[in-house]
Amino acid sequence: MNTNNSDQPEQSPSSTSGVRVIKPHQFDANTPQTPGMQRVAAVSQALAGSQGIWAGVTVVAPNVASGVHHHGALETVIYVVSGRGQIRWGDRMELVEDVEPGDFIYVPPFVPHQEINPSPDTPSQWVIVRNAQDPIVVNLEPFNTVQQAATDATHGF
Repeated sequence: MNTNNSDQPEQSPSSTSGVRVIKPHQFDANTPQTPGMQRVAAVSQALAGSQGIWAGVTVVAPNVASGVHHHGALETVIYVVSGRGQIRWGDRMELVEDVEPGDFIYVPPFVPHQEINPSPDTPSQWVIVRNAQDPIVVNLEPFNTVQQAATDATHGF
């Protein structure tokens, strides 16, 4: 209700506070990708005017191991929304932890890691937040024949 007796339309609270709501149909798939997963930006400088953080969603398809990658100097927090999966990391991807909905994952800067969805039929959705608005993704070569086989299987070779 406009009570200021002027002909100017009343502004909504979100337009004056700087809050941005980004709907799923507005997410931006034009962000760096890693083989075996699909990332979309939800909060970025372009979408929300963010300066210090970036957030997005990734879906790891059933029976997929993503490519090994890291995010440079950025810290990453992942929240598992749906599906079950695994996060693998270490110098030779030798460490692995099962994850499920409700779990948070912290990935320190420069740590190579891999998202895995071993389910034969259920995708896994993860929300990602990083401490800079730049979506840095450094895709790495597989470390050994096991990694190469997982990458090949991911890409249907």
